[in-house]
Amino acid sequence: MQNTMSHRKAVMLMICAATLWSIAGVFTRHLEVARDFEVTFWRSFFAAVFIAGVMVRQYKWAFIPRLKLLGKIGFLSGCMWATMYSCFMIALTMTTVANTSIMESLTPLFTALLAWLVLSQRIPARTWWAIAAACIGMGWMFVGSISEVDERGMIGMLIAFGIPLAASANVIILKKGGHAVDLVPAVFLGGTISALMMLPFAWPFQASLHDIGILAILGFFQLGLPCMLMVRASNSLTAPEIALLSLLEVLLAPIWAWLGAGEVPATASIYGGIVVLVALVFNELTAMRGKDA
Repeated sequence: MQNTMSHRKAVMLMICAATLWSIAGVFTRHLEVARDFEVTFWRSFFAAVFIAGVMVRQYKWAFIPRLKLLGKIGFLSGCMWATMYSCFMIALTMTTVANTSIMESLTPLFTALLAWLVLSQRIPARTWWAIAAACIGMGWMFVGSISEVDERGMIGMLIAFGIPLAASANVIILKKGGHAVDLVPAVFLGGTISALMMLPFAWPFQASLHDIGILAILGFFQLGLPCMLMVRASNSLTAPEIALLSLLEVLLAPIWAWLGAGEVPATASIYGGIVVLVALVFNELTAMRGKDA
């Protein structure tokens, strides 16, 4: 069972989670020899190790029975996490950070539709407007960068399309089952499934110690920790809010890649990002004003 926290605290946790998610691109650009499946394997492996360590510290060895308590809901959530982990890192090694982020940006739209269909959740008009504005902003970014995409980059973007599909489904799972079951172990399960799926394709390993160090940082602080924060925040936010706040990753990732790896975003990506940011701020300020009224 998860405890419900204040809306403001949940928003702050999601902002922290999205900010940590956004560092993947810039760190990946500094890898020496690790590529594609091996990158995905090590990041997922270290994420699973991190979550296991947290659960052992919190529950001692009773965390193993907690895995059994996940049931079908937890297993489905773990599969969705694994899909996101795998699609994201493979796409990131095939196309730019900005293009991967653009595909991720479809998550709020898919999430709102699923929340309406599956949860019968009424979506406030302000959220629909925010989603529409965010889609316009992302469309602007897409148009500005698509002309630079080669065949490999296009395949990477198609793989990245799996991210919003899995992410939106996972948000609905968290909202539907998170009140009754602790779904943090599902994050561990996702890392384990992803690592096992990638292992046959990643072998033999080529990563240097430098690469493994970077991927350990990503596994611990870019994947394991923020995914835990998202699970903890999910009970106090609506499904569309979770997806919209996650878009901060989409905005920040190209900025870090630009500042830390010289991957200059297109002008359209900058202006489109501003539109998305305004939509996010508008949605949350309106929500807080409504709660304070």
